[in-house]
Amino acid sequence: MATRWGICSAGKISHDFCVALRTLSPNDHEIVAVAARNLQRAEEFAKKHNISRAYGSYDELAKDPNIDVVYIGTIHPHHLTASKLYMKAKKNVLIEKPLAMNLREVKELISDAQDNSVFLMEAVWTRFFPVIIEVRRLLGQGEVGDVQLVRADLGAPLTHIPRLAQRELGGGALLDLGIYCLQFVLMVYNGEKPESIQVTGHCLNTGVDATAVLVLQFSGNRLAICTCSITMKLTCDAVIIGTKGTMKVPDHMWCPTIFEMDGKKTQFPLPEAAMPLNFTNSTGLRYEAEEVRQCLLKGLKESPGMPWAHSSLIVEIIDEARRQLGVTFDQDSI
Repeated sequence: MATRWGICSAGKISHDFCVALRTLSPNDHEIVAVAARNLQRAEEFAKKHNISRAYGSYDELAKDPNIDVVYIGTIHPHHLTASKLYMKAKKNVLIEKPLAMNLREVKELISDAQDNSVFLMEAVWTRFFPVIIEVRRLLGQGEVGDVQLVRADLGAPLTHIPRLAQRELGGGALLDLGIYCLQFVLMVYNGEKPESIQVTGHCLNTGVDATAVLVLQFSGNRLAICTCSITMKLTCDAVIIGTKGTMKVPDHMWCPTIFEMDGKKTQFPLPEAAMPLNFTNSTGLRYEAEEVRQCLLKGLKESPGMPWAHSSLIVEIIDEARRQLGVTFDQDSI
């Protein structure tokens, strides 16, 4: 039986997610409803993606009994309230990253998932790309030896996009881009908490972080360096340096199709999209969707590939980075 998806928000990322779902078997994944805060927008989205039901409010989607899981593609500050609505209605949820605005909100979401006995996963799609699965396999086999340093960079000039530049929209480099760098580091270091976090950078006059450089020290003098920016183009790659070799995920480390081991490249091509996409390599969203399906079939409440502990630690590090940079959101004072 197909996993029945409801889509919360008719924005750009929801469009790409639906296109990605169409690259999977309709016997496994079915999009049954979409909700937006405006009915006309929901109906236009439904027509474009051949979705049978369109709702002009998130509440209506929550009340639909024929949905297994809701994909939440709203902007960052709305993740908490939308997710709580669906979990209270006993719906499983896949929430776009970042899971929430700060650690307090993430803990609240996890608590709600436990109270309602539903599946909850942060949509860190990178974790489920074939390239990253291969990285994890080789790390597990000890191909690079003992890891000594992880470096991950992600940045582009994006200050013209309001949701990235405006404080009230949950903007800043850390929440939107830094999360990709940090999830990669924590994947390599198996979710270990760093012993120290040192951060430098600068902010926009809107109050959000423009560029941040994080140096994390882990036990045994292992290091990680993460750089994220919404004001400059960075290398957008990730490197793992060990005692026996070096692994590299080149440009597009957040949605990778190429992997290097000691200079030897291997490609993992993505399926073609049936309609234009808003973001790079978005058909790769299919992998996180399939992860959700497999978890639901097994009766799991969290994904082994992106566990709650990793989501919590990522945002805990981002909270500390924001503290050191002087970035605050209204959600911090609640």
